[in-house]
Amino acid sequence: MEMKEIMPIERIENKIFLIRGQKVMLDRDLAELYGVETKYLNRQVKRNRKRFPKEYMFQLTKTEKDELVPNWHRFNSMKHSTSLPYAFTEHGVAMLSAVLNSEQAIKVSILIINTFVRLRQILASHKELARKVEELERKYGKHELEITAVFKVLKKLMQKPVEERPRKRIGFQL
Repeated sequence: MEMKEIMPIERIENKIFLIRGQKVMLDRDLAELYGVETKYLNRQVKRNRKRFPKEYMFQLTKTEKDELVPNWHRFNSMKHSTSLPYAFTEHGVAMLSAVLNSEQAIKVSILIINTFVRLRQILASHKELARKVEELERKYGKHELEITAVFKVLKKLMQKPVEERPRKRIGFQL
């Protein structure tokens, strides 16, 4: 069975956060995806510390952790924890597959990196669309009030959406 069938990309996308201006995944979410305990994942990282420079991973501050807990139900168990989670960038995720060195870690890392790439492509196409709208506005914006209104609506639609809390499913789940 292919890994994509086991783990949909949306499941990975929901675990990517924007922290300190970087798209990252938390150690506990990565451990869950890799099928290992968080303490094992962090132990492997500490044993291979040279492979994880600051641009590959960083530890959240207490304030950052405290912001995550009330916004994401799945982090309630961190509420009273004294340990601060680690955040891994796309490059840190790639390095994790080397230090965990299991078949599942390699497959999951490939899926996660592909998800990061997909998100980057979506963002790039979004920027290109915004640039084209600006260009059209400069060209035609002076002529028609209606066109200007359309541009305003388009710009509003292209604004970055506020990160939503995951919704709980109602009813029977498999």
